[in-house]
Amino acid sequence: MTYRISGRAGVLAAAVSAALLIPAVTAATPAAAATPTVSCTSAKAGLAAKLKKDITAALANRKGTVAIGLYDRSTKTTCTLRATSAYDSASTVKVTVLATLLWDAKKHNRYLTDTEASLAKAMITKSDNNATSKLWKQLGMTKIKGFLAAAGMTKTKPGANGYWGLTQENVTDEQKLLKLVTAKNTVLSDNSRAYILKLMGQVVSSQRWGTPAGAPSSVAVHVKNGWLQRSTHGWRVHSLGTFNGRGHDYMITVLTQDNSTMNYGVTTIQNVAKAIHKDLVPTTAGVTRYTPTNRPSEALVAAPPQG
Repeated sequence: MTYRISGRAGVLAAAVSAALLIPAVTAATPAAAATPTVSCTSAKAGLAAKLKKDITAALANRKGTVAIGLYDRSTKTTCTLRATSAYDSASTVKVTVLATLLWDAKKHNRYLTDTEASLAKAMITKSDNNATSKLWKQLGMTKIKGFLAAAGMTKTKPGANGYWGLTQENVTDEQKLLKLVTAKNTVLSDNSRAYILKLMGQVVSSQRWGTPAGAPSSVAVHVKNGWLQRSTHGWRVHSLGTFNGRGHDYMITVLTQDNSTMNYGVTTIQNVAKAIHKDLVPTTAGVTRYTPTNRPSEALVAAPPQG
């Protein structure tokens, strides 16, 4: 049965219905638009609060979308921001490619061939894309996915059709990878870990930007960066770094997108890195801090030409 309401009663009923609907819509908006905040925990008194404050200050007035991961074994300190958000990997996936190559070689109880070693060195130290594409093709999806499963990198999705630069990654998985590279485990052999760190420690100066910014001279620096411009979300600019020495052992992942230029993204990452290094390793006499090149570069990565 249908009831028809007309005249003033109908207008009043419609107004009441609208009034009932509006608060529900309005109430839902702030929750959906809430901006994620930096979250830190630490076994060292006062350090978590200081890091949260200083990282937040480093991001103040910066445009773009930033995801951060910090883990320091020595003080059991962790900081995260947007740790589960997915980003196009650009060249940071090259650390995963090398880890997969070494993991697979270990499974077959063999050393890398001279060709593989040459390709690996070019891929990491110079971010050589042709070398990466050759290793990516040689490994294939089965081995790459096999390593990701062994490493517990469950949210990392390899790029399709040879476009390794469009691999989807997040801070949580990249931090898992850096933890494997920097401490004894059953996935990567000690020799494999040492090899990865050696190459990440030999990255050419024009690509040693990002997370090493502000690192004290008392710690060893290992880095792999990446950048990629696409028609949506502008420039992706990322940096992975591990740092150890003088009683410290920590790793930093910063993934960014929606940057107007590559340099803008680099500056955002370096602002964050400087704050982290300063708080974790306060400057002592005779210790200098690393200043990266002011002309950062990277190789163009494998992505569809249309953006």
